[in-house]
Amino acid sequence: MIRDDRLPRDAQSILELAARSMFELFANASEGMMLVDRNARVVWINDQYRRFLPALGFQREEDFVGHPVSSVVQNTQMHQVLATGKPILIDLLTNKAGTFVVSRIPLRDDAGEVIGVLGIVLFDHPETTLQPLISKFARLEQDLSDARRELASQRRTKYTFASFVGSSAAALEVKRQARRAAQSSSPVLLLGETGTGKELLAHAIHAASPRAGRPFVSVNMAAVPDTLLEAEFFGVAPGAYTGADKKGRDGKFKLADGGTLFLDELGDMPMSVQVKLLRALQEGEIEPLGSNKLVSFDVRVVAATSRDLQQMVRDGSFREDLYYRLNVLP
Repeated sequence: MIRDDRLPRDAQSILELAARSMFELFANASEGMMLVDRNARVVWINDQYRRFLPALGFQREEDFVGHPVSSVVQNTQMHQVLATGKPILIDLLTNKAGTFVVSRIPLRDDAGEVIGVLGIVLFDHPETTLQPLISKFARLEQDLSDARRELASQRRTKYTFASFVGSSAAALEVKRQARRAAQSSSPVLLLGETGTGKELLAHAIHAASPRAGRPFVSVNMAAVPDTLLEAEFFGVAPGAYTGADKKGRDGKFKLADGGTLFLDELGDMPMSVQVKLLRALQEGEIEPLGSNKLVSFDVRVVAATSRDLQQMVRDGSFREDLYYRLNVLP
């Protein structure tokens, strides 16, 4: 019985009447109901549920009622509801009797302690009764799969090692080193003057690596204003600031997850972003702007610059610890 001492007597009576009415409604409209006690034993089933017993392997009701629910119903989640006290309102349950749409609702005593669980079979044969919903879900899954393929195709590499033209000893040595680097997961630092093919080589390294099927995402430090670089790297949480997208926006680290992140014109990165980039590379986690939640990522970093980073380190305009973090395979 439901009691709430804060309610007037008339209101308490109405609440109890509503509870009985709801129970009777579910008992009559559902495909079956069962109760388990605080020890997860089946203590009651209604008439509709009895028709499932032969399919579950029980000829007599007494072989089912009074036994632990996990021993008589395969794949049951009654234990989870007993342990957490939280209902499972809609779920698919598959066992020997078939596939069902079910609800599981915790029952509490006057002190608020969970004393049992009410299990309700809402529908059997969901493939028929829920066909419109299942079809819609299948269409949404297909649309999501198509969108992911389209995004992946847009972020594939444009070049391979065959695109890197050159037959001199120096060019062949560069290609040899790059091919070896492609098989590693360590950061790569591409050094050279403007126009020598650093970006092309970054694409080729990704295309020859185990990550070739994953995204290749590039950030040009010289092309993004300093004030936007942090958002470009780490993303923005929903509603992080006035005018921010209500859905938030993923940064390049998130977009490149599982693939390669190419940092072009590395020497133009401001010191404030260098600190946060170093921390992200060390921890393998990012924190989007306006969020307190850390997001893990898995990217392989390839960086390129036409500037003399060693001189910049000596001048104090580039962090020495970040330089050595990225200069693993120069």
